[in-house]
Amino acid sequence: MKKSLLSLALLTSLSGCSMIPDYLRPYLPVDSTYVRESEHSQPIDIAWREFFRDPALRQLISRALENNRDLRAAALNVEAYREQFRVQRSERFPQVSLNGVSSRRRLPAMTSGGSSGSGAGSGGSSDNGGSSSNSGSSYIGSGNNSSGGTISSWYSVTLGLAWEMDMFGRLSSLEEQALQTYFASESGRRSTQVSLVASVANTWLSWRANLAQLQLAKDTLKAYEQTLTLTQARLDAGVASAMEVSQARSSVESTRASMERYSREVELDQNALTLLVGQKIPANLAPDWKAEKPLLASFAVGIPSDLLLQRPDIVEAEQQLRGANANIGAARAAFFPSINLTSAAGTASNEVSELFKGGSGYWEFIPRISIPIFTSGQLEASLSYAKLSKDIRIAQYEKAIQTAFSEVNDGLAARTTYVRQVQARHDLVKANQDYYSLAERRYRAGVDNYLTLLDAQRELYVVQQELITDRLDQQVSEVNLFKALGGGWQQDAFGRPVVAP
Repeated sequence: MKKSLLSLALLTSLSGCSMIPDYLRPYLPVDSTYVRESEHSQPIDIAWREFFRDPALRQLISRALENNRDLRAAALNVEAYREQFRVQRSERFPQVSLNGVSSRRRLPAMTSGGSSGSGAGSGGSSDNGGSSSNSGSSYIGSGNNSSGGTISSWYSVTLGLAWEMDMFGRLSSLEEQALQTYFASESGRRSTQVSLVASVANTWLSWRANLAQLQLAKDTLKAYEQTLTLTQARLDAGVASAMEVSQARSSVESTRASMERYSREVELDQNALTLLVGQKIPANLAPDWKAEKPLLASFAVGIPSDLLLQRPDIVEAEQQLRGANANIGAARAAFFPSINLTSAAGTASNEVSELFKGGSGYWEFIPRISIPIFTSGQLEASLSYAKLSKDIRIAQYEKAIQTAFSEVNDGLAARTTYVRQVQARHDLVKANQDYYSLAERRYRAGVDNYLTLLDAQRELYVVQQELITDRLDQQVSEVNLFKALGGGWQQDAFGRPVVAP
């Protein structure tokens, strides 16, 4: 009879219904196309090792993926949520425990009633899903001691089983919610990796640009100092004025201040990169600011729907939404009865030597049903809270999509305009170099005054600085577009492809 009840309960639980609402992906609150169409429609499928061409930068990114503390914390967070899922999943299975009890006590004669013994006591059982164990509320065997009291002994070994039947899907809903939370944490780790890869690249590119600015300031300072020497000589010869010498000295000091500024920026970039990488930056991984080779690879933008699969933050937001949807099922199931089955079987005796002899065995089977009748609105509030949590996750999911499309559109706008801007700035630098060379020759020949040369020097220095800045902005915008499209997480630190959970 007991086996039949257990089999029936198992079959009923396995066929239990689910209260989780059907999941429907929210309507995308964005246009079906980007503001600026790309010439390629293939989805982006490029990992960071292919996108970043400089070997030193690739090594730094690899070290950051191995040592960065934020990424390490994100990875540990994934492990923590995986263990939470395992804990929640175990709630759906029977809990079995083995308990042994040994008890011995003395009662005074006035309370023992002169009885020499009593029958086997019944085993107490927990009603919260725990295993059964004998409480020792009554005792097997007793004897009178010399003072007239009674000494009772009790020994038992009990195998207990406790199980909550998931007839209405409460536990399965909680399991699904824990599973989606685990998946979301993995997507969050990927999102952290994407941001880390982009941050390392942008900081390294800034370091490279500031090294170029520093060298430009040094070269310009050297030119200004030569001009100051020449102007001082002309003053001594009575050809130049004291005003021209003062202007030349002012340019020297201004450029020296710029040089110190870029020296500071270089050190700050190194410090920021050390924090991102998680260790000191080796000297051989410093950027070569003189190299003219391409640092970044070109890639196709793809179609807008690709973002739903490529952006880890969007995937994370949707998985959190799925978890909130599953939590509604658990809140709904709480309105229905819960059934717990508790059973225990074991052996008991007043002597250890007789514990496993014939006639010492006992068992109990305790099914329990709990029906919520009056909860002061607690269940209704829990369901309302679960629905509101889902609405919040929907808003967050839609915001993640809107943010992604905005970032991609910004990147496309920057991609098409920076190419022309850098080329125009490069042409402007060439024109100012010709202007400066001509002004210098005319000043040395005494044809023009110092103001013309000073204007040419300052203009050339400014446009050279702006060219370096524009190139940096172009590279950073390309890295940010790569990040906005979800690139950067397809490989781990060792170049191995990342597989979705």
